[in-house]
Amino acid sequence: MAKTVWITGASSGIGEALAREYAAKGYQLVLSARNEQKLEALGKELNTPCLIAPLDLEYPETLKKTAERVIKEVDKVDILINNGGISQRGLALDTKLDTERRIMEIDFFGTVELTRYVAKHMVEKGGGKIAVTSSLVGIISSPYRTAYSAAKHALHGYFDGLRAELHDKNIQITILCPGFIKTDVSVNALNESGERLNKMDDAQANGMEPSVLAKKIYKSIENGKEEAYFGGKEVMAIYLKRFVPGIFSKILLKAKVR
Repeated sequence: MAKTVWITGASSGIGEALAREYAAKGYQLVLSARNEQKLEALGKELNTPCLIAPLDLEYPETLKKTAERVIKEVDKVDILINNGGISQRGLALDTKLDTERRIMEIDFFGTVELTRYVAKHMVEKGGGKIAVTSSLVGIISSPYRTAYSAAKHALHGYFDGLRAELHDKNIQITILCPGFIKTDVSVNALNESGERLNKMDDAQANGMEPSVLAKKIYKSIENGKEEAYFGGKEVMAIYLKRFVPGIFSKILLKAKVR
């Protein structure tokens, strides 16, 4: 019987690429995002059983019902990839608190709440794999992305601790840290007022193709990595921050980040 992977944020970008990669590997798919029409269209393209399960991470109180439906229909979720989220492009001092709260609700609280339901299910079924799409700015930080970076840092704190709690329950947890990937993440990002930015960053436009990233993510999860970094030269920022933080700070001041 084919294994089942549940992918959030599956209607576009990294999530869509992951859906295509796992379909090619013979997995059954559960596809989630807000846009049900895009999910349905993608599901029809893929040559594998697909369950369309729309959800909105901004409203964690609605996720229990979705999780219960999915678990009932697929019997077992073997892999959960928490990929849904939203980014930010705006100066910290100009950003409204409501905007920062929305980013935290979607990127952190919604992800945590869905994981809680699925992780309990996996424990009952004898194990499973959980992955979460963080970012390189979940390890370092960057101007114009302060709330987004804070939410991604919070994911690291939560999932590192959860990994330790579930180490004897046969639950594998992988934190995925992409750099610049060629998606609409900056186009869909929230500005200071919480409105859609509608602008493609140069770095995103020239970033790694999502299909390439999806293959790398698949291997990282299969190999049981606890944390995996993806991207070009921007990945070096992690090591600069770790080993020569003073130099990293000076570089960051000169870096083009928007």
